[in-house]
Amino acid sequence: MDRLWKQFFGEAPLVRTFAEEWTPTVDISETENKLLIKVELPGMDEKDVNVSISGDLLIIKGEKEKEEEEKDEHYHCIERCYGSLQRSFRLPFNVQADKVEATFDKGVLKIMLPKVEEAKKKQIEIKVNK
Repeated sequence: MDRLWKQFFGEAPLVRTFAEEWTPTVDISETENKLLIKVELPGMDEKDVNVSISGDLLIIKGEKEKEEEEKDEHYHCIERCYGSLQRSFRLPFNVQADKVEATFDKGVLKIMLPKVEEAKKKQIEIKVNK
């Protein structure tokens, strides 16, 4: 029954709120020359995030601290996520690890992973016999 409930409504914010780990949303796209990963990390700074590559695995780790509650403040609803985060992605091809760039702007982490020459698409000319 719980599985059906989650399939229909998704995971309830109340359930995520009290978890010690949360999962940020991610967009992954590819161009001819690179793989681009965008990770939404609202309320975080670049110093709170660590990006590393181990073999063909990209690992993103971080921690979002919970804001201190004021003495007379009583919450009616908490939907924002706090705690540690970790996402790992198996890279679909080899990348130039020494040329990977990561930027952080307005709560969005962008990781640009340049492809190695062998991973780039190559157009093959078809010859017609006459």
